[in-house]
Amino acid sequence: MTPISPGAPSAPPLRQDARTIALIGLAHGSSHFFHMLLPPLFPWLIGEFGFSYSELGLLVSVFFVVSGVGQALSGFLVDRVGARPVLFFALSSFAAAGLVAGTAQGYTGLLLAAALAGLGNAPFHPVDFTILNKRVSPQRLGHGFSVHGISGNLGWATAPVFMAGIATATGSWRAACLCGALLALLVLAVMVWNRDALDDRQGAWAHETKGGAGAVADEHPMAFLKLPSVWLCFSFFFWSTCALSAIQSFASPALQSMYGLPLSVTALVVTGYMLCGATGMVVGGFLVGRVARLEKVISVCLLASAALLVLVGTGWLPGMAAVVVAALAGVGTGLASPSRDMLIKRAAPPGATGRVYGTVYSGLDLGFCLAAPVFGALLDRGMISGIFYGSAITLALSVVSAALVGVGVAARSRRLAAAVA
Repeated sequence: MTPISPGAPSAPPLRQDARTIALIGLAHGSSHFFHMLLPPLFPWLIGEFGFSYSELGLLVSVFFVVSGVGQALSGFLVDRVGARPVLFFALSSFAAAGLVAGTAQGYTGLLLAAALAGLGNAPFHPVDFTILNKRVSPQRLGHGFSVHGISGNLGWATAPVFMAGIATATGSWRAACLCGALLALLVLAVMVWNRDALDDRQGAWAHETKGGAGAVADEHPMAFLKLPSVWLCFSFFFWSTCALSAIQSFASPALQSMYGLPLSVTALVVTGYMLCGATGMVVGGFLVGRVARLEKVISVCLLASAALLVLVGTGWLPGMAAVVVAALAGVGTGLASPSRDMLIKRAAPPGATGRVYGTVYSGLDLGFCLAAPVFGALLDRGMISGIFYGSAITLALSVVSAALVGVGVAARSRRLAAAVA
């Protein structure tokens, strides 16, 4: 258990922590849902507008360019004005994105919808982790990270079923987008109603206050950018997200082409992958408080996922088995997720939570931005197995980054211990 200094507030009751964790989980799930506002509708967009997969991949890139740049900047905004008002703005942007997508008359309208959704997505990680670190007691923080990750995966898992289901039932992809806008407004109403539990101006615990253990002298706001661990975390997110982008956007059509399965079956691979990831996160939330070398957990789990994706890419499996194995690869990424978030927290200097998470998580956006058109081009050129081989390679590269972060964090801990002694 993390020690609390005598001047720090006592730990709040479980109900109070659980309320904040649940609200942040709901908000984070909505942000991941809007990652998938358009990709589940790609078959309908191709049918109506005749777009190529490369053009559709560019829509994903626009989303993540806006999100990535905004995420790095929003960390500074969150540290300055607080997380709660930024959260309300983000959810409003999602509602606007759904409305614009539902009324789009061509590619330009869809680009605008993607940009608005990216603007809404940008602040979520600085917002979420700032509120969790300041409102949730240290002994429950690992479980808060676990719920945060699980809710994101559930958002990803829900979106294809929600969007494609409504489009199929109504015969209109526009109706699905408008229903997405209504969902964002509903989540916003829940957040406003429970705004007291999201007030990050109160409840700064000792593990995040400047007077707590490991505090350092006041530094320039940009000083954290000098830390190698910050950029290694950034690279970890970049490589691991390249793999995720391939699975989310293109695993379904790739499985359809390789194994001759109907799209209605292969579309389930994304939902299965995310649900398996959520299952892994439940276990990972217990592991994170019991393992000293978090990078070892991350490495084993991600390499296991990479091996499963290589197996799918070989084409040796029976059709349905390939869908199941691809989905099971999500277990490894889920197990690694809470350890990943705690590793970043250990790498962050006190008082710079929003800035560090904003910068590090912008690597996620860059990964989505660059990977989507690259993997889309592989499909357009008939290099189907490259979707799975490429995902496995990028997961292996993320393992290298995580290992180097672990070395850096361990060295920093030794220096702080020596300074205190």
